[in-house]
Amino acid sequence: MFYITTLLKSKGILFPYKVNSFIWKSILKFLGCSVGSNFYIEGRISLKLFASPVGLTIGDNVQIFGNIDFRTREHGRIIIKDGVVLDDNVRIVAAQNATIELQSGTQIGCRSIINAGQSVHVDKNVLIGPNCVIQASNHGIRSGSAIVDQEYTHESIQIHEDCWLAANVVILPGVTLNKGSVIGAGAVVTKSTPCNSISVGIPAKVLRMRS
Repeated sequence: MFYITTLLKSKGILFPYKVNSFIWKSILKFLGCSVGSNFYIEGRISLKLFASPVGLTIGDNVQIFGNIDFRTREHGRIIIKDGVVLDDNVRIVAAQNATIELQSGTQIGCRSIINAGQSVHVDKNVLIGPNCVIQASNHGIRSGSAIVDQEYTHESIQIHEDCWLAANVVILPGVTLNKGSVIGAGAVVTKSTPCNSISVGIPAKVLRMRS
């Protein structure tokens, strides 16, 4: 499939993807989702929309370069604003009362996951690399009870404008990445970052400021 996709795109043959996009847009709208103009998807959509209402809103000119996995539960909502670009096999999960909002111009790399039991806000023009995890939920780990039986805890995450998360970054509950923050590859971010900072490591620490 990858080779067929590459061949078709190299020849400028986009008609199959436009048909695919029309079919998926029609399915989403039939299910009660709001989908804007020029919606484009090259793969398929895995849908587990158990929230009431279904809680998925997609703006204009959103592009998905592969497959996507949307999940809502309880009162969770997913809001994708105009011009957002999502790469292959991104998963976005909103549960409890969480709202996941991706603002205009944000780009998310392949196999990245946003998992939210509390709200996650990603501002304009944020770059999120491949294999990143934005995790607004955590599991209880007290002794004397199996972890699998313990309740989740939830804290919101804020990622402000012009941030860049390199590959394999993990953002943990309660973190705010202030405007212009850069997070180095493989970092685990446990604390909020100052504006225009570059943070690396496990746990992430400020290396220097952007010049």
